[in-house]
Amino acid sequence: MLVLPKGVRHMPGYLPRPAQEALVEDIRKVVQAAPLFVPAMPRTGKEMSVRMTNCGALGWVTDKEQGYRYQPTHPVTGTAWPPIPDPLLELWQKVAAYPHPPEACLVNFYAEDAKMSLHQDRDEADFSAPVVSVSLGDDCLFRVGQTTRDGATRSFRLKSGDVVVLGGEGRLCFHGVDRIYPSTSALLKNGGRINLTLRRVTKAV
Repeated sequence: MLVLPKGVRHMPGYLPRPAQEALVEDIRKVVQAAPLFVPAMPRTGKEMSVRMTNCGALGWVTDKEQGYRYQPTHPVTGTAWPPIPDPLLELWQKVAAYPHPPEACLVNFYAEDAKMSLHQDRDEADFSAPVVSVSLGDDCLFRVGQTTRDGATRSFRLKSGDVVVLGGEGRLCFHGVDRIYPSTSALLKNGGRINLTLRRVTKAV
């Protein structure tokens, strides 16, 4: 039996196939309004292996010059991010156990060779709000650790429709994606994995 760190919840198959298909259509509209771009690491400028975009009042971006941050506009087009689709806002209300809505939804697209190194989500002002993650498309090997980089980690497979919540004591757990399993889902026409990450950025007043 997989035992996860306190505050980390894995909800396998939370979204049924029709809901996944509808959400993919919503995300296609987001990408039409806010095209995918390649984020780059601070200081080194090394490009990440994922492509990404955002929806919501704020979007997470990173580049060599200014580093990790949230901003209200797309870094390439300069236009405001499109709104977060209603089904994601409803999901947040059901699973977040937090009284205020998310302000950002990161849209990460993983091709078959993409991965994400262990990291913390700590660019937000209020860690009492959880991070809610939705998987769509191909399976991935997800790894979650402790709140220190050298803590023990556990790995498990995320499938299309799975939801993961990092909240409470698990809000600042290190986590990452070690690999994608190609052709494990037919949800996305050309394969790959979409990860949607809902976040509250500012402290509610």
